[in-house]
Amino acid sequence: MSKSAKRELHIRVDHLTRVEGHGNIVVNVSNGKIEDCRWEVVEAPRFFEAMVRGRKWYEMHHITCRICGICSIGHTLASLQATEAALGIEVSEQTVLLRKLALHAENLQSHILHVGYLVLPDLMGVGSVVPLAGSHPAELKTVIRIHRLSNEFSDTICGRTTHPQRLVPGGFVKYPKVDELKKLRQGLTEALSDLKEVARLVCSLAERFPAFSRETEYIALKSNQEYAMYHGQVGSSDGGTWAPGQYKEVTNEFCVPHSTAKYTKHNRDSYMVGALARFNLNSDRLTPEARAVAGLFKLKPVCYNSFMNNVAQIVECVHSVEDSINIIDRALGRGLALEDIPPIKVCAGRGVSAVEVPRGILFHDYQYDDAGTCIGANLIIPTNQNHNNIYHDLQALLPSLLGKPEKEIELGLEMLVRAYDPCISCSAHYLKVKFKK
Repeated sequence: MSKSAKRELHIRVDHLTRVEGHGNIVVNVSNGKIEDCRWEVVEAPRFFEAMVRGRKWYEMHHITCRICGICSIGHTLASLQATEAALGIEVSEQTVLLRKLALHAENLQSHILHVGYLVLPDLMGVGSVVPLAGSHPAELKTVIRIHRLSNEFSDTICGRTTHPQRLVPGGFVKYPKVDELKKLRQGLTEALSDLKEVARLVCSLAERFPAFSRETEYIALKSNQEYAMYHGQVGSSDGGTWAPGQYKEVTNEFCVPHSTAKYTKHNRDSYMVGALARFNLNSDRLTPEARAVAGLFKLKPVCYNSFMNNVAQIVECVHSVEDSINIIDRALGRGLALEDIPPIKVCAGRGVSAVEVPRGILFHDYQYDDAGTCIGANLIIPTNQNHNNIYHDLQALLPSLLGKPEKEIELGLEMLVRAYDPCISCSAHYLKVKFKK
């Protein structure tokens, strides 16, 4: 009889480290039999849908972008798109170009932070990024250099590193200057070599990503024109596309006892969103340098290893930089003009948006009355959609770890959750409470 066949194991990781928010891993194994293995979301609900009811259309993006300090640009764009859809506001080509730049800035900012500061410690066998300052100072400085550039990128386009103020319904209230865009372009061009250096470093450690595989469904925006981030149809790796307004047919939210955030599922028991989902559905739309980095890792669609989400994040960093250079060239080539916000006719209506943010597809759904006051809202956050897939991944991974020492089992499970780059507190935005009478 193997050692794992008689194993007694009780793991409780309260408040998993190196993730945003509070989530627990609970494992109970008795006489070699797995009795419990679950992912608990224990964050207090935040009630943003309730906060925006009664607020005016021009306030919505300022309020909802506060849901997240990392994806505040993505929430702003999702909010603006939903309001513009509800009120019938058309935006200019220049606005779309600048908004796509803003989204790339946030993607680079979030991904390099996660890979450089939160994933590398696992791959290098240390508990945090701090020891890397002594053991790998040059590599850490490269990560810091890219992260600083991404912050400057956000500042240039949005006026702030986080919680942007320049982006409003219909366009921008202030534009970056031509000289600022040219300087940004130079910085992004130089960053490509830094990103390749990070990719080579992670690739040299890639054997430490567990050889895990569990077939699941991947959900992300899809477009025939580009690697979809700013707009597109909601697509599934199992086939089919849906308009953003049909999002409930895909998300199908439901509650479970051990989570203050809702779970979701579509064709299967669960689905995954995020960088790996986008790669699996859109890899043929990546820029050339991004495809080359994917080739370095031999990453091909459809990849069913959730740990490779972190590799997909590196690929997306390169794509965001390369595509941003192309967008800047296009914006400067057409001429950067000062544009007035188009006339806005306030009316009753409903608007739904879907935008890709670093952790996956984000939905905003607003209902306005005749005065442009919000009378209903529904927000579905990426990590909210990933919780169920994390739960099923943990259940699939645990049996392969049972023969290992307890600390290795614990680390393997923690690494799996961290691979999703979860934003846990953002996901626990809603709780349906029923009082017994």
